[in-house]
Amino acid sequence: MIKQAPNKYETVVEESDQGQRLDKFLSLKLDTISRSRLKSLITEGQVLMTKDDKIMNDPSHKVKAGETFSVEIPEIIEPEPEGEDIPLDIRYEDDDLLVLYKPAGLVVHPAPGNNTGTLVNALIHHCGDSLSGINGVRRPGIVHRIDKDTSGLMVVAKSDVAHKGLSKQFAKHTIERAYLAICWGVPNPTSDTIDLPLGRDSKNRLKIAVREGGKEAITHYQVVKRLEPPRKVTSRSNVMQGIAPSLSLVECRLETGRTHQVRAHMAHIGYPLVGDPLYSRRNNPQKNFSDRAKEALSLFKRQALHAYLIGFVHPVTKETLTFETELPNDMKCLINALEAA
Repeated sequence: MIKQAPNKYETVVEESDQGQRLDKFLSLKLDTISRSRLKSLITEGQVLMTKDDKIMNDPSHKVKAGETFSVEIPEIIEPEPEGEDIPLDIRYEDDDLLVLYKPAGLVVHPAPGNNTGTLVNALIHHCGDSLSGINGVRRPGIVHRIDKDTSGLMVVAKSDVAHKGLSKQFAKHTIERAYLAICWGVPNPTSDTIDLPLGRDSKNRLKIAVREGGKEAITHYQVVKRLEPPRKVTSRSNVMQGIAPSLSLVECRLETGRTHQVRAHMAHIGYPLVGDPLYSRRNNPQKNFSDRAKEALSLFKRQALHAYLIGFVHPVTKETLTFETELPNDMKCLINALEAA
């Protein structure tokens, strides 16, 4: 790759490169720019085949030996989101990335109805001029997300190099991620692997469902402990019939990272998360629970899910980093209420 100007590059296709997609070929040659960014540049008309001065707008074009491509990278534009002085719980930070704790209730990305008060707004304010132009916009690189009402750890890229390196690790499923969930019932067996594809539910577009033709999704779960809610006096037959079921604290380790993966997988095998508005049964039997247990369950208004661990190889220093965080107070209080005598 030859740099012709501050924002312009030229490269020639070698025999060993022949047959590759144009976006993949360029990402290998220009290794400081992410493939997704290069794909956008192609569709935006910023890539030329220099021999014919032809604009290349097809990222899937199969390159041929001898072809020469010129890539022009536009100046970074200012983002639509604005920085906001929102407190951040940062657990690690350097020039390329940071690891933070996202509380339940905080939206990650601005979107219709949530244009302000998001994690991105907070990061823009916190990072200021240290942010590079990830994907052509001066904003933090969100390489993965956590649902609004899920708490836990996230890694965020601050440079293009970190964005590309972390994205590759997520794509190769080498990022270590583990969640703790409070589920209805006790999974049987107590440890297993759920290897079932996930896609949009055909009947409810807000939900994700196990379905043929969906994306590969693999969750490894392990019951951490059984939670026995205190019960009022009841007949043995009622307990046997499951009118007052047990609950469980379950660790879920992700091999893939699909939308709602833990929530959809655990619901599919019959152990939905407590408080989950989409996947939990509407009328979980609580008839014979103690008043304290019933109150704690009724007051828990989010899915009981917490991303407690994340581990990855630092894309610049190559150091292996692992971070853990304890359960948030609302999940601790729920567990204490369920276990109280």
